[in-house]
Amino acid sequence: MQYVNGIRKAALAIAALSAALSVTACQADGSKAAAETASKAPSSAPSASTTPGTTTPDPSHAPTSKAPTATASPISGSGSTGTAVKACAATALKVTAHEAADRPAGTGTGAAVIEFTNVSAKPCTLQGHPTVAGAGNGSPDHNAPLKVTPSGSAAPVKLAPGAKASVKLTFVQVQGEGDGYCKSGAKPVAYPTLVVGLPGSGAHQVALDDGVFAECDNTVTATAVAAA
Repeated sequence: MQYVNGIRKAALAIAALSAALSVTACQADGSKAAAETASKAPSSAPSASTTPGTTTPDPSHAPTSKAPTATASPISGSGSTGTAVKACAATALKVTAHEAADRPAGTGTGAAVIEFTNVSAKPCTLQGHPTVAGAGNGSPDHNAPLKVTPSGSAAPVKLAPGAKASVKLTFVQVQGEGDGYCKSGAKPVAYPTLVVGLPGSGAHQVALDDGVFAECDNTVTATAVAAA
């Protein structure tokens, strides 16, 4: 009987020991879990680079600075919008001529101004140095081309409707009285009209508002077309 009681006491002691070990293990596991939870919890203390009371923006949502894109506008002239102004057609021009105020000394024409007026309803462009030929009245196809010496640089001149541009022609002057003479020994020539042309704008027969074109040597110095 004492032997049985000894066995029961031993069994109770083992059971108590097992229970104690289970409690210890649970406490250890609980402490470990608590420690892991504490290590994963976010820190509420502000970092050294963050000012208390401010919020650090999320880099993925932070605004970025972008240089402005350069834009280009089409060049417009004489009221056109993004469309190049075309060369004046021959039919768009009225051409007149008068003797220039500043001309070489002599008894011939000396120098003349040829004026181009845009008589169309649209703007157009003139450019370049003219071609020049002497002609009789009503015979522009039967003319005598003059050797042209260009003067100055050529640039486009945009003419609004009603606007004017001009070229100046300077001739080798006739000297003396009556029929006159040429310093070169050549015979002076008088043309009732000139045929004056500009690149892309046709050829135009024109007479002086008073008199004829008297010149020597069939040469002329011509300026580029310019705004009048």
